[in-house]
Amino acid sequence: MYLFLAMIVVALVFSSVGFKKYVWFISIGYGLSIAAIGIALMIAMRDQLTAATACACVLFVVYGLRLGGYLMYRELRSSSYNAKMKTEIKSGDGMPMAAKCGIWVTAALLYACQTSPVAFRFVNGSGVDALLIVGMVLSAIGLVVETAADLQKSAAKKADPGRFVDTGLYRIVRCPNYFGEMLFWTGVFVGGITIYAGALQWIVAILGYLGIVYVMFSGARRLETRQNKAYGDDPEYQRYVKSTPIMIPLIPLYSVEKHTWLVA
Repeated sequence: MYLFLAMIVVALVFSSVGFKKYVWFISIGYGLSIAAIGIALMIAMRDQLTAATACACVLFVVYGLRLGGYLMYRELRSSSYNAKMKTEIKSGDGMPMAAKCGIWVTAALLYACQTSPVAFRFVNGSGVDALLIVGMVLSAIGLVVETAADLQKSAAKKADPGRFVDTGLYRIVRCPNYFGEMLFWTGVFVGGITIYAGALQWIVAILGYLGIVYVMFSGARRLETRQNKAYGDDPEYQRYVKSTPIMIPLIPLYSVEKHTWLVA
């Protein structure tokens, strides 16, 4: 478990940017942590690297840098986004240090758990198998979907800032970026199914996977609540939300706003 503990330390270091702005624990710090864990795994396990496991680590790096870079650009360069978020997300300026530390540690643990399937493959000395390849394909598709969704939303908002987005991937599902995120981590989890050794590894991997799925559905609920306030009186928006699944294509789940167990 030394490798897993090292991953937690890496995540703690890179997610510590949240002490500047607490939401960064789970945004910019999230992306930086995943990228850093991917790099740390390649360095620590360089003697065991194969083409496939190297690709699995590189996926973490690409995923983390893309997400962290996108979020950092939005935070630092988008004045309209920051003006909007000031009214919807608390600054955290008055948050007790103990609470910030709790978020920091919890987030770092989650990031280590999410990436644990690749680490366990190294620890267990497992070679390449079909599920690893399948998992990496799923993760790559998820990364493409998430990237495309972010680009499409940015373009649509530039064209018409006051309208909800229902073009491109948003015609299929209302939160394609969150769907892409879940697909990425589904691939990571699936890629380790054949190599988990013992109950503890299974528990860690499952907690990481279920944790990020919960975070994504909570994010969808937060977005839905925000959009309902902004566009609720628009008949076109009402038709859109009643006919387009909120999270997973073809799954007829159209709203999660009433699910209060999802922290918004």
